[in-house]
Amino acid sequence: MPRKQEPTANPGVELPADQVPAEGLKEEYAVLAEEVRRHRFAYYNENAPVVSDAEFDELFRRLEQLEALHPELVSNDSPTQEVGGDVSSAFAPVEHLQRMYSLEDVFSLDELDVWIKRAAAGIEGQRPGSSISWLTELKIDGLAVSLLYRNGDLVRAATRGDGTTGEDITHNVLTIASIPQKLAGGDHPAEVEVRGEVFFPTKEFARLNETMVEAGKAPFANPRNAAAGSLRQKDPALTAQRPLDMFVHGIGAREGLIAESQSETYGLLKQWGLPVSPYFKVLENYQAVLEFIEHHGDHRHDLFHEIDGIVVKVDSFALQRSLGHTSRVPRWAVAFKYPPEEVNTKLLDIRVNVGRTGRVTPYGIMDPVKVAGSTVEMATLHNQEVVKAKGVLIGDTVVLRKAGDVIPEIVGPVVSLRDGSEREFVMPSRCPSCNTALAPAKEGDVDIRCPNARSCPSQLRERVFHLAGRGGFDIEALGWEAAIALTQPAEPTPPPLTSEAELFNLTPEDLAGVRIMRDKKSKGVVTGQELVPYFYNKGTEKKPSEPTANTRKLFTELEKARSQPLWRVLVALSIRHVGPTASRALAGAFGSMERIRSATQEELANVDGVGPTIGLALVEWFAEDWHRDIVDAWAAAGVRMADEIDESMPRTLEGLTVVVTGSLEGYSRDEAKEAIIQRGGKAAGSVSKKTDYVVAGENAGTKLEKAEALGLTVLDEEGFTRLLAEGPE
Repeated sequence: MPRKQEPTANPGVELPADQVPAEGLKEEYAVLAEEVRRHRFAYYNENAPVVSDAEFDELFRRLEQLEALHPELVSNDSPTQEVGGDVSSAFAPVEHLQRMYSLEDVFSLDELDVWIKRAAAGIEGQRPGSSISWLTELKIDGLAVSLLYRNGDLVRAATRGDGTTGEDITHNVLTIASIPQKLAGGDHPAEVEVRGEVFFPTKEFARLNETMVEAGKAPFANPRNAAAGSLRQKDPALTAQRPLDMFVHGIGAREGLIAESQSETYGLLKQWGLPVSPYFKVLENYQAVLEFIEHHGDHRHDLFHEIDGIVVKVDSFALQRSLGHTSRVPRWAVAFKYPPEEVNTKLLDIRVNVGRTGRVTPYGIMDPVKVAGSTVEMATLHNQEVVKAKGVLIGDTVVLRKAGDVIPEIVGPVVSLRDGSEREFVMPSRCPSCNTALAPAKEGDVDIRCPNARSCPSQLRERVFHLAGRGGFDIEALGWEAAIALTQPAEPTPPPLTSEAELFNLTPEDLAGVRIMRDKKSKGVVTGQELVPYFYNKGTEKKPSEPTANTRKLFTELEKARSQPLWRVLVALSIRHVGPTASRALAGAFGSMERIRSATQEELANVDGVGPTIGLALVEWFAEDWHRDIVDAWAAAGVRMADEIDESMPRTLEGLTVVVTGSLEGYSRDEAKEAIIQRGGKAAGSVSKKTDYVVAGENAGTKLEKAEALGLTVLDEEGFTRLLAEGPE
């Protein structure tokens, strides 16, 4: 795991834990322990953390390393010897009948492997020859709660607190619909403590923060803090307004409950009407545990609640007892933590970008920070209402989230770190690119747009970049920087393109004088900026400039682009709402650009997968003279404007809807969709009851799960090939 800079008096010096000098060690340890306590208090008691979970984990692990190397430093009040947080004076204290423990965290598969072997060795030493099953479940990012039932009636609910004493939150828990006040069925134990996690559904989180900001209150940094803050309201009526939910994941003290394993207990809890997570599995070997971790790592954002890892437990109660506990954690359970997807960083500025349809979008400029495997310094803020709803100010420390390949998102501010220097963002009234007055596209539209679609340089740049994308002409050599060079080169070079209509008429000579501004570096340090040629090599007296390899590739790919199918040409035109799915449907229904541009809104809307909104967008787009000029110019330059109908192709999928998910060896995603459409079928993007077949390749995800739940016919690649050739018979 990357090592965080040590919190010492000399923060510029970073040493491995086993090389920290003895002199000043006690002071360093005391400072670090106090910092961990302070962050823990902010997290558990104030529901307002000032560092990300990943930063706290690094601090805590550093403390553990110091204590492991220097056990003489460890005191009874060390954070490593304690569970969770303190008990707030705002709630009545409650003693748990059986202590609630925390979990040991591991951050890599190697660490998990060490833990599994240690647990197995401990069991073998106590109970030789025992077979171990691993109950593996999602680690919900919520608030740990204990529910006490007596003879089936809920009599008390409490937070974990310090593990021994929690806070009485019974009245608030009674407002959570998924928690039964009386257990279902009969034969209930005389007494049982049910442990679980209260969480805030992800989709409801943004809605809650909007209402908080509108009420002039500080927004929550993440769903976990929203759950904790909601559950610890003094007024239960306020808690009742929040859509809290819960999954139970264990039991504490019990009287009259007989079960041999954790999984058996889950079955009983479910029978009694308690909410048990549907995602747990009992696995028989370590390889199956790894596959569970990998699967949910890939699909963690398909869930309706946040998770930050996977919990692995010894399933058998007898084997759990043989391993026992430390002062803080059970030796029979561990939490594997996924790499962090949330970090804190400074929001330096909020600027705006003008998109290809004229939409003006605010985005944040931040101190560069590494999150989810990549360095991020910009994140979208969508529109001025989103900026307002999130409650962020320029100068804030913000929570930044990047979920896998998803675009980075600013979640919200860390309000407690504000010093008064922050300022509000003000949306510009004129386009920053062409100075045209900005306005909503229509009354009530939350998005502000630049109406100068034809000649706004930023809109042209974005359209050129879009048309070259994989869903359009697929021109690899025409990337973001090339789009800038073609439409907004540095002065005094005139732009080679003043309209995308000219794209296929470009010549190498048109690009000869194009210059762009780049950072000037000396020994890796930026010393200024300089004008450099983009499409040509820099010439000398002895050697004249000539096109770069990328420029030659550009013209080769422009030639190939002329023969792309009709649906790609439609995507490349940047018609609002018209993406690859609608374009395929339109191309399949009409066959030519001429028929599409002359169709009525009703005729367009009647195409399956199109509808009235897209139909209107097409009619309005073709009503503009300069839009039709683009189509005519491309056609004159040899761009394909009609699809050839292969009459010999059998219509084996006529009237059938097929969904392809995962990776196929013999087909790209586009090739699979083309094959379906050519045979008269509909290539759908989502699974429903109307789906006839689902083709599942490698790494098929939630679409496959939904297909199986609906009882649909699922085919592998071989079955798909046969379906194309022979049809459903």
